[in-house]
Amino acid sequence: MIPDFQTIMLPLLRQLKDGKEYKLDVIVDLMANEFNITDEQRKELLPSGQTFVFGSRVGWARTYLKKSGLIDTPKRGYLKITETGLNVLKQNLSEINITYLKQFTAFQEWQNIKKEESEPETIQSESIIIQTPEELLETSYQSIRKDLAQEILEKILNLSPAFFERLVVELLVKMGYGGSIQEAGSVIGKSGDEGIDGTIKEDKLGLDVIYIQAKRWQIGNVVGRPEIHKFIGALVGQGAKKGIFITTSSFTKDAIGFIPKSEMKIVLIDGIQLSQLMIDYNVGVTLQHQYEIKRIDNDYFEE
Repeated sequence: MIPDFQTIMLPLLRQLKDGKEYKLDVIVDLMANEFNITDEQRKELLPSGQTFVFGSRVGWARTYLKKSGLIDTPKRGYLKITETGLNVLKQNLSEINITYLKQFTAFQEWQNIKKEESEPETIQSESIIIQTPEELLETSYQSIRKDLAQEILEKILNLSPAFFERLVVELLVKMGYGGSIQEAGSVIGKSGDEGIDGTIKEDKLGLDVIYIQAKRWQIGNVVGRPEIHKFIGALVGQGAKKGIFITTSSFTKDAIGFIPKSEMKIVLIDGIQLSQLMIDYNVGVTLQHQYEIKRIDNDYFEE
């Protein structure tokens, strides 16, 4: 199990007790050995897929210790313990956490709080925080996104099949298929032939055509292998090589595992993926708030 960033604070400070300067990436390796972190755990990413969880937590432990005055960064990418940090180690603490750091003026100024204003409830909740600020932000974002995706599906299921067809067209066009909505809409939902609901251009020039099957099924009414087999048969009958099967419900394991042994390409999109794509491409959703997370540009400050 990957330790939380507060658990890392004291071992990190102890590693610096010799007073030497350590590179941050070396500290990450040393902490990985300290906590017996496996290679798989080292590669574990935050939901955004852009930041390693363990490295991020070591980085945030470093940040909290630095903002409290226990360590310093004498030069770019290096850490060194301060006199305050050495005095803390002399206390033989069993742990260092946010509650403990609140006694330091530097930390109070960073958090823009006063020690006497901290209520017991707040202190208790802070002492058991296991996620870094970055992780808390990501977790909150994913929670909001999950709830929004569920709400989208509920809306779709309460509307007409014709609306669902238009929605599919708009989404595919937003994703770069079909040229324009007018061109795409002129062909979708018209054939209804042999399990094919329509076609859409693969690109704006129409160099290839993608065949579409769209099923607005209630959640729980899963799409099985027979439906996929029927769709593939319809593609073969049309001499088609590419198809998209979209449903508001889900697919059985047999359906997902049924891959044509040919050059034919089939993409299965279930209700969860559909709603996530709608969020990604701003179909049926509007931007409410936007937050930018920025980091220091060290190259800018190089002389």
